[in-house]
Amino acid sequence: MIKKFYSPFLIFILILFSNSLLAQQNEFGNWLMYFGTNRVSDDWSIHSEIQYRNHTIEPTNIEQLLLRTGVNYHLSPNAIVTLGYGYVASHDFESEQKAPESKENRIFQQLIMTNKVSRLKFEHRYRFEQRWVNNDYKSRLRYRLMVFLPINKPTITTGTFFLGVYDEIFLNTKQVFFDRNRFYTALGYQFNKTTQMQIGYLRQRVNDFGKNYLQVGLVFNPDFREAE
Repeated sequence: MIKKFYSPFLIFILILFSNSLLAQQNEFGNWLMYFGTNRVSDDWSIHSEIQYRNHTIEPTNIEQLLLRTGVNYHLSPNAIVTLGYGYVASHDFESEQKAPESKENRIFQQLIMTNKVSRLKFEHRYRFEQRWVNNDYKSRLRYRLMVFLPINKPTITTGTFFLGVYDEIFLNTKQVFFDRNRFYTALGYQFNKTTQMQIGYLRQRVNDFGKNYLQVGLVFNPDFREAE
């Protein structure tokens, strides 16, 4: 089982590193991430999220610490609305001070809708953010389209390898209209109905500057209704 799980991920990581060597003009960073959606009733769930982002591919030079939580209301099996809060602490590259140079508090509203076409699962995420960055107020609109493709099974269930690809655009409501764009591709594995892992590559472009990131994400979604 261990050999079956690790072999595809090792091949995928080797491909990512070989591509990074071809893009020498850009540094490679690293994001370590945790996501959780914990169902507390048929209609409600709690979102929790931690992202430890690094300037370098080694997780030793912090770029950002992002903490996010929210309350989800499930309109239907294919539609969820969220009201949430996020905190982002940003650090300059190779900064000598331990405290972050920038602190951000944000409130966000979100709608996620999903649909399936054959084996493909599409996820549309619409998010509106109100941001206080070092006491300077900003607001931003985001749209992300993500597609999941199961590899060894018809749907993503226990023991499934899958591909995940998304593109997300960020738009400011004033000043510079375009904020950034993110393109992501990953290989994932569904351990069981609550636990999933993704290892992938993110390309982020902010205006004329682009950077690459290796991402490792753990998704853990226990259903608290089962403990009642």
